[in-house]
Amino acid sequence: CNILWADRLKITGSGSLPSSEQDVFGESDRWKRGRRAFSVCDMGKQNSKLRPEVIEDLVQNTEFTEHELQEWYKGFLKDCPNGVLTVDEFKNIYASFFPHGDASKFAEHVFRTFDANNDGTIDFREFICALSVTSRGKLEDKLRWAFNMYDLDGNGYITKAEMLEIVRAIYKMVGTVMRLPEDESTPEKRTEKIFKQMDTNRDGRLSLKEFIEGAKTDPSIVRLLQCDPTGMTGQGPPST
Repeated sequence: CNILWADRLKITGSGSLPSSEQDVFGESDRWKRGRRAFSVCDMGKQNSKLRPEVIEDLVQNTEFTEHELQEWYKGFLKDCPNGVLTVDEFKNIYASFFPHGDASKFAEHVFRTFDANNDGTIDFREFICALSVTSRGKLEDKLRWAFNMYDLDGNGYITKAEMLEIVRAIYKMVGTVMRLPEDESTPEKRTEKIFKQMDTNRDGRLSLKEFIEGAKTDPSIVRLLQCDPTGMTGQGPPST
């Protein structure tokens, strides 16, 4: 997909940690109404502009202006003429940003979180709503989105095993470009460090409240959750 809009996807993998309101990603009534409105917009080859009812919905549910939405939509259709983004295309985007590692597993986790209706594709509404949170959302909204990504089984808690799954994917993705302190030198150590700081009731799992409050109280935790090499080491991948 086009680097101009795909670059925004990197935000999701770089610690600008997103969210789902029952709000933007949940199956709230407003979300359902928006999806019904969106379904009448023939995404595809013939339409390069969003319909008025779709624009109204997206202006209400994102932080983008009407002009910005139309521009994003044009770019989305240019690169995804079928109107949807597949997981393989999503993986290719991440592979281009992290050429020195294997980004496929992490991309799958981000894709899952973007794919609000779990149909195996990302349509424009899912894409732009997620993008709104990751690029312009408040910290708490971003952390809610990140929590949803780490909560693999969706039961409202993050276990060490779930955290480790994501952290391992991050380490595989960034490859050898990270320089980490000893207590973060492995995915296991990093996971232990995060839990030590966040799991205030010591029950071996993180609630949404612990996750958000921990990150707000100690900004270093946000750094630990980040997966952009520039956020963790002070330097990006070697230039190519």
